Amino acid sequence: MQFEVIASKRELQGSSASRRLRRAGTVPGIVYGGNAAPTVIETNHNDLLLKLKKEAFHSSIINLVIDGKKEQVLLRDYQTHAYKPLVLHIDFQRVDATHELHIKVPLHFVNEEAGPGVKLNGGLVNHVITELEIHCLAKDLPEFVEVDLGALNVGDNIHASQVKLPKGVKLVQHGSEDPIVVSIVGKGGAQAAEGAAAAE
Repeated sequence: MQFEVIASKRELQGSSASRRLRRAGTVPGIVYGGNAAPTVIETNHNDLLLKLKKEAFHSSIINLVIDGKKEQVLLRDYQTHAYKPLVLHIDFQRVDATHELHIKVPLHFVNEEAGPGVKLNGGLVNHVITELEIHCLAKDLPEFVEVDLGALNVGDNIHASQVKLPKGVKLVQHGSEDPIVVSIVGKGGAQAAEGAAAAE
């Protein structure tokens, strides 16, 4: 999925200028990374809010057009109002085609109801992790990673190292950690499984 964000350079900075921008329906932001200096920008609030509601926007290469000039970026951070549907600030990072990205991508679980643990034995699917930390070149970045549960029985689980990753994508590992991503537990065992996963 291709996303495009239209923005313009922001001349005025500071909290009072940012408040004026928000009242005018635009969001202040910054673009950093690569060899260029950071650029302060502003972009349309409502368009940005709609895009932020789409899962893929958070893990896709975005075409950011600043005053007509296009560059590729990743969404790195954003701030929202505590209870209003308002985006207060957004951060983008420039993408370098020759350097690996370090990013979290969502997991999509398939065949949850088809596996013997659920279908035949009445087990419950316990999602322990819903996103995975990966590194890859921009051209290899997946919008999501699929995890197939079709072969799992009660008591089975899938660890991060067992998730099948697309070509060119590698798992980011922190020391010897290999956390459980998903498990199939017997009825009444979901809370116990969550406690065990947390302890691990």
